[in-house]
Amino acid sequence: MKNVMIIGGDGFCGWPTALHLSAQGHNVTIVDNLSRRRIDEDLGAESLTPIKSMDERLAAWKDVSGKTIHFSNIDIAKNVSGFAQLIASSQPDTIVHFGEQRAAPYSMRGLEEKMYTVDNNISGTHNLLAIIADLGLDPHIVHLGTMGVYGYDGDGLEIPEGYLSVKVEGDDGQMFDRDILYPTNPGSVYHMTKSMDQLLFQFYAKNNNFQITDLHQGIVWGTQTDETRLDERLINRFDYDGDYGTVLNRFLMQAAMGHPLTVHGTGGQTRAFIHINDTVRCIALAVANPPAKDGKVKILNQMTETHRVRDLAKLVADVAKAEVAFVDNPRKEAAENDLKVSNKTFLDLGLKPTTLAEGLMDETVGIASKYIHRVRENTVACVSTWTDEQKPGVVKPDAVKTQDRAA
Repeated sequence: MKNVMIIGGDGFCGWPTALHLSAQGHNVTIVDNLSRRRIDEDLGAESLTPIKSMDERLAAWKDVSGKTIHFSNIDIAKNVSGFAQLIASSQPDTIVHFGEQRAAPYSMRGLEEKMYTVDNNISGTHNLLAIIADLGLDPHIVHLGTMGVYGYDGDGLEIPEGYLSVKVEGDDGQMFDRDILYPTNPGSVYHMTKSMDQLLFQFYAKNNNFQITDLHQGIVWGTQTDETRLDERLINRFDYDGDYGTVLNRFLMQAAMGHPLTVHGTGGQTRAFIHINDTVRCIALAVANPPAKDGKVKILNQMTETHRVRDLAKLVADVAKAEVAFVDNPRKEAAENDLKVSNKTFLDLGLKPTTLAEGLMDETVGIASKYIHRVRENTVACVSTWTDEQKPGVVKPDAVKTQDRAA
């Protein structure tokens, strides 16, 4: 059993991870300032699934499992002394860091959102590292990063797990072998902060010999895990709004509403995906397998499959009997890209992925249809744009071109 601190444990990935690690027997403490709930209020959006208060969530877990998860309401980006005191008193063996603003569209929404994303994400990550160094502690840090640090303009080369082996020619013609961080190409302010996280981790791993695992994750789909299914009070988030809803959740809600599935641009953007159940399993595998103390960050690609967006739309359309529509792309990105990703480490550790083909019906019928009465239809469209030229960017139902599902 380990003492595990989960920063951002009230969020979409953090909450089911907290339950999963608790179920495995770890002593779990959640640290969260509940900012995701406040952002919902600011956006006039909310999870399709009903999310209980933190007190109710923790009581429900105690009821069904007999286990206690501790909770501290702390803003790690601002309350440095309170965060330091908590780490000093709890002496965690492992710290799982989810505590960052996670939505690319939200980070591009406007001036305040851009500033908040950078201030929150970078300050929180560096505060964590600096506090641990100051206290002289040595926990294993597991950070949830994103495949998006590499961008989506790829030419089809396989993205390795973090590092690129290169040869550099010296002045005398001698060749030197180097392992460098795989070049980043962030496509949003959010992805930029994750790219900056990598350099912070690289420095502290080298300077303080920290054990750090950085997980570059694909788009997470699915809602429930084995633990969140135990009681409706434990249910996980289902975000479908234009800022926080993933492309799959947006398609599912549009299908449930009888609206065409709006594909941005040509739909040729290739994305990496992973089911939420596989996410918590990967986190548990990372916790159980800390890296060597060799001054190098362990970087793993946390994804299980890739799909072009238009192919994903067709998968949903075939299941939900919906139409597909192509609309202007609010993002500044290549119209078409290939994406090949190595995920060898997690497969070697025993991960058995849940595929979209296997689990899509459960999401469509079990979640989208069950809670459709809670939908706020005006929040589904993507209104955050990447450049001034793309404004206003609001997708109108009568302004899209639809195609037959068989096309």
